[in-house]
Amino acid sequence: MQRTRTWRKYWPVGGNLQCRTMRAMDPEGAELDYLRRRAKRQLRDRARGLRSAIPPAARAARSGHIVERLKALPEAQSARCVALFWPMEMRGEVDLRLLDQHLRHSGKRVFYPFMAGPHHAEPGFALVDEPAALASREHEFLEPPLDAPEARAGELDVVVVPALAVSAEGHRLGYGAGFYDSVLPKFCPPALSVAVVFDFELLPELPTTPGDVACDVVLTDLRMLRVR
Repeated sequence: MQRTRTWRKYWPVGGNLQCRTMRAMDPEGAELDYLRRRAKRQLRDRARGLRSAIPPAARAARSGHIVERLKALPEAQSARCVALFWPMEMRGEVDLRLLDQHLRHSGKRVFYPFMAGPHHAEPGFALVDEPAALASREHEFLEPPLDAPEARAGELDVVVVPALAVSAEGHRLGYGAGFYDSVLPKFCPPALSVAVVFDFELLPELPTTPGDVACDVVLTDLRMLRVR
């Protein structure tokens, strides 16, 4: 059942103030969920347009700053296993390829995401010995070899997460597939989840819907926020 919200509105009539009681219905339940999901779709469109307006050279420079901040993150320095994502260049994502190189040179194991399908009952992360082994399949992003060892619960130390936008509370605006909302609870904790976005994609708040999973850290090219 919806709640009725009432308030009084005053306006001048013939030199006097006339009062009228106004009523409106507050959305609840399914209607409120619908409004939040519609707001997310609108924000996605806006975020895509804003990101595409940034010149590639500027995105590359911002990505470089994000990589340096990730390298300086204490949890990343002490980590043995880190999950990254390969950038979808057509979407202008944060480019972490230099971080991949740094982690490998530091002797760390690097994992990449894969989707559920004929070879995997559920989505997850798999160990990738070298970036050249990543391949394009049914999805827009590159995935590990089908026979790559899957990460076990508790094996990852840091999971770096992409987003179109992130709130100061760690809630992400993704592409709508729900991949990270489904896999993060399996690995975090103990792993630290770090959402990376360009600083103009950091928002005061975002609409949330059931099943949304917030990240532990928000990291941009200009700042870092520890949410939890």
